[in-house]
Amino acid sequence: MNNNTLLEATKKFGTPLYVYNSEKIRAQYTRLTKAFKQVKKLQLNYAVKALSNISVLKYINKLGAGIDTVSVQEVLLGIKAGYVPEKIIYTPNGVSIEEIKEVSKMGVKINIDNLNTLEQFGNIHPEIPVCIRINPHVMAGGNSKISVGHIDSKFGISIHQIPLLLRIVENTNIRVNGIHMHTGSDILDTEVFIHATEILFQVAKQFRFLEFIDFGSGFKVPYHKGDNETNIEELGIKLSDRFNRFCEEYEKDLTLIFEPGKFLVSDAGSFLCSVNSIKQTTSTIFAQVDTGFNHFLRPMMYGSNHQIENISNPYGSERFYSVVGYICETDTFATNKKISKISEGDILNIKNAGAYCFSMASNYNSRYRPAEVFYIDNKLTLIRKREVFDDLLKNQILIDF
Repeated sequence: MNNNTLLEATKKFGTPLYVYNSEKIRAQYTRLTKAFKQVKKLQLNYAVKALSNISVLKYINKLGAGIDTVSVQEVLLGIKAGYVPEKIIYTPNGVSIEEIKEVSKMGVKINIDNLNTLEQFGNIHPEIPVCIRINPHVMAGGNSKISVGHIDSKFGISIHQIPLLLRIVENTNIRVNGIHMHTGSDILDTEVFIHATEILFQVAKQFRFLEFIDFGSGFKVPYHKGDNETNIEELGIKLSDRFNRFCEEYEKDLTLIFEPGKFLVSDAGSFLCSVNSIKQTTSTIFAQVDTGFNHFLRPMMYGSNHQIENISNPYGSERFYSVVGYICETDTFATNKKISKISEGDILNIKNAGAYCFSMASNYNSRYRPAEVFYIDNKLTLIRKREVFDDLLKNQILIDF
């Protein structure tokens, strides 16, 4: 998917616009399966929260993946996209027991990360097997907002609470069919990941009826030139060997599960916006674009550094620009970033826009959410219409004063 295709997309569908490249998703899926080809049973469950467009979900289903869901709504989206319940795992955090009971009726895998919830559910439905999310107390991830396996995290059951966990399992007679962890996102050091898996293996030994071990995900992808990434091939060699040895010790071939979200879809996404104006101050040249953090929150929320290209003038002389949005607060996509000369009306491509971008979009400032396009079979296909004014009023009730 080259710049000409992206420019064609903006002419056809307008801006701002999300475009997703199906071949990039397929390539990442293939890369991960190849890295773990030595494992007898491998299941990749795509993390729906990264990008939940139903057409993308349907495509990933076609590749052979299952899905990782965190809400009853994501479970319903998965079923609507054609996933069989057996390939859906539901991993909520802080939800009511009522939601868990509702999802359990759908036949999907249930993953519980709270001792109190486990005891309640076990007393109500001891016949339904559950997976247990363990907090390994390993600090990993790109920053504090996406590090979820440390000692102060709200996620998972602490490894120090294992005796209490075992007591609840015995008292409720509930069957534990899986063990799960997720230490965080943007993990670079494979040794940190391996260290966390060793903790999980020690926990897994204490359960007799396991069918799978879920290692979460959080693999780092590069966001700009020269950026680092998780060495998936190295991790594949090390963890496959260790997992196979554990299965021999456990005397059963378990399924190794990962939950890649960002890894599968991040690089597949391009976020295209038009330049409204160029504003020069005494020290800064601002490129003001027709979008803001209402459409693309990651740089403001996580401090992420996305590569930005001027695809209207890719070979122009480079200058330093601060790319800013149209929201009436500070919404800066990049500060003093070197980009080919920008003029009003140019199209900028903010790269790595596939994960946690549209899915975090809002109608802040009463702006419409953008359209989404899927590039598949060498065609640009609209998979979400751009919102219009009526969408802002939908579900509102106008009272008569």
